[in-house]
Parts: sequence; structure tokens; C-alpha cells
Amino acid sequence: MTGDQRKTAQALLTTHGRTYAAEAGITLRDTPQPLYQLLVLSCLLSARIRASVAVSAAHELFEAGMRDPRSMRDATWQQRVDALGRGSYRRYDERTATQLGDGAQLLLDDYKGDLRKLRDEAGGDVGRLRELLQKVPGLGPAGAGIFLREAQAVWPDLIPYIDGKALQGAERLGLPKDPDALARLVPADDTAVFAAALVRAALEKDVVEDVEAETS
Repeated sequence: MTGDQRKTAQALLTTHGRTYAAEAGITLRDTPQPLYQLLVLSCLLSARIRASVAVSAAHELFEAGMRDPRSMRDATWQQRVDALGRGSYRRYDERTATQLGDGAQLLLDDYKGDLRKLRDEAGGDVGRLRELLQKVPGLGPAGAGIFLREAQAVWPDLIPYIDGKALQGAERLGLPKDPDALARLVPADDTAVFAAALVRAALEKDVVEDVEAETS
């Protein structure tokens, strides 16, 4: 680890330090409703679609009142489709509308709508937590990884959770490719924000340029 790497990490936080949850208007806390909203966002982000579209679609769902498992389940399929459409999430809207309804029902049946109960069932085993998350319709390995990457902001036992996409961003920026080494570049409280910024470095061409400009 070098001083230049710390400088790069700080520049990345300065220029692109924002979680995807924050971008979608989610005030993340360790309580059922925002954790569920993060789960919905993770499902949307895991599709092969631009992150900005997924964020917009999540915002539209929440604005339409679908902010918790019960309201998502009780909304009609067409209401879910329409909200996704307003967020331009049209390629996968019908399938996703079905998955969101089914996922909400599963969470209500198995965990009374509280993802903290799912976390407790995993008993501190991150691998098991990933497996349980993937039982939610529409949430595969990528989506589970997105959820855990952002959830570490309120579930500190997950720190450092740096997934494969974030590691790709680290490589583009000349940063370590080891999650523990990366996490040591920033304060623990910034790990989730840092991981999201690393993902942006992997996905968005201008991020590296912005960091270089900040450090020059």
C-alpha cells in the first residue's frame, strides 16, 4: 500500500463517493423498510441494464408506494409494470414485476418481511447469507453481491465486502486487488461508499479521468 494509492482512494471518494442506495433515494438503516428497498434495488441492478435505469425504476416503485414487502405484494402486477416503465425499465418489466411480487410474498411468509431475520438465520456466515438472499426470485449471485456490498453500511460485520465488479474498478485505478488491502485505504465507515465508487470505476469511462484530474 502506497501514499499514491491512498490519494487515489480519497480522490475516488471525493468525485464518485455515493452508494447506489443513496442515488435511489434510500436512507439506509438497519430497519425493515430501507433494507427491503435495498433488496428491490439490488434485483433491478442485477439485470443487464444501465445502473442509472435501475436506480430510476427503483425510485418510481417507491414513489408509487411500493416501499415494503406488503405494499409490493398488494400492488397489482400492472401497477408494478407501469412503475418500472416510468423508470424506463422496459426490457425486463413484465418478468421483473412478477418476480417482485413473488419475492415480497416469500419475505412475508419466511421472515415476516424483515430481512434482519434472514441475516439472523445465516448466523454470521456470509456465504450462507448469500445463499439465502438468492432464494428471492430475481436475485442471483450478482444481485446478492450488490445487496451485501451496500448493506455493509449498516451491517458492519460484512466489512469489507468488495465484490468482483468493485475489484475490476480497483484494477482500472491501479489499486490493490485484495479486498482487505482495499478496505485499509479508507475509514471503515466509508467502505460501502468506496465499494460503490469502485463499481462506477469499472462501469463508467469517465471515472478514471475524474480521479486522475483530482490527483494531478
